[in-house]
Amino acid sequence: MNDAPHSSLQPFARLTPNTVLAALEEIGLRCDGRLQALNSFENRVYLVGLEDGDSRVAKFYRPDRWDRNQLLEEHAFAHEIAAAEIPLAAPLHREALMAPDRHDSGRHENAGTATSASSRKSGLPAPGNLSTPDSPLADTLFESHGFYVAVYRRQGGRVPELDNIHQGPAMRERIGQFIARIHQVGARRGFVHRLALDVERAGWASIERVIGCPWLPPEVRHNWETLARRCCELAERRLHPSLHQPVVADFTQIRLHGDCHLGNLLWTEAHGPHFVDLDDCCSGPAMQDLWMIADAAGQQDAEADGSNAVSQAMQELLAGYELIRPFERRELALVEPLRTLRIIRHSAWLAERWEDPAFPAAFPWFGSVRYWQGQIISLQEQLAQLQAGL
Repeated sequence: MNDAPHSSLQPFARLTPNTVLAALEEIGLRCDGRLQALNSFENRVYLVGLEDGDSRVAKFYRPDRWDRNQLLEEHAFAHEIAAAEIPLAAPLHREALMAPDRHDSGRHENAGTATSASSRKSGLPAPGNLSTPDSPLADTLFESHGFYVAVYRRQGGRVPELDNIHQGPAMRERIGQFIARIHQVGARRGFVHRLALDVERAGWASIERVIGCPWLPPEVRHNWETLARRCCELAERRLHPSLHQPVVADFTQIRLHGDCHLGNLLWTEAHGPHFVDLDDCCSGPAMQDLWMIADAAGQQDAEADGSNAVSQAMQELLAGYELIRPFERRELALVEPLRTLRIIRHSAWLAERWEDPAFPAAFPWFGSVRYWQGQIISLQEQLAQLQAGL
């Protein structure tokens, strides 16, 4: 990799429009000068115009976040999903960078029926010849100007209106089916280099990052830290039950999308859901890819069922999911622990990235007493939920 110097605090400071275009030309794209920054904080993503009038989406990965093997494993997983005819944006191989876009309206309609011919047509490797970090086919990750880069075809679509009273239920059921299909692929084998979703990384390490940062005001520090640690203890008891009850098995770990929320999901009338951004793919329980979609429906009318309160939205997701793949119902008890870890992790993420100029501009309230008071209220609510489920 080109080891041009960069600041670990502001790694994208050198990524000017000229640098972006030069890097993309270097890896084989013939750009026409059109460049539009797309919404992304962790990485930098651009819509790039090509000389033939087409366009591509280019992702410049945040330096030092993932190593090469981890990124190639993400790409291999994306191609494995796409080869199964599941609509997900997969990074392009070098030979497909300038290939004309193909608009095949029936491409994603047949579940799990990919053939070698259809894979060749789409520019993907055949199912039996998928990219792995050690494979000669691993030419989807490029290195230029000190950055790892991946290129994708432009994907159309809109954010699905899951709270729509008329269309929402059918949308949720269909999304559940597609998540189950992703999980069918994810269950075939495990990750070697990607991280696992666990309380140590998402919880305890995040707490240490927050209490060590200067943006946690002293007047709220004790309350936040006490609540976060107690919540983390209870979340750990749920997510890793064998640590506390050796006779209870831990939850099945499969390869996951990992960050399956509405911002990473596009909807088209012809094809339904289309998934993007496997940047946070990881190993973990299936529920991680379901609970945020259920939350997005905006339904808080869960019917109490012991520790497994199930909203109508979750029932509809699972109705679709279980048409494709069995779901381990005891994972319903993981919704609140996973939500708790995401709340804690989000604050740590903001603290870690605060020196990146994009973050103060987008999150100006971070570091204010009011923000942390809101976080304390959220953790108090989560603590009550976690205690109720014991």
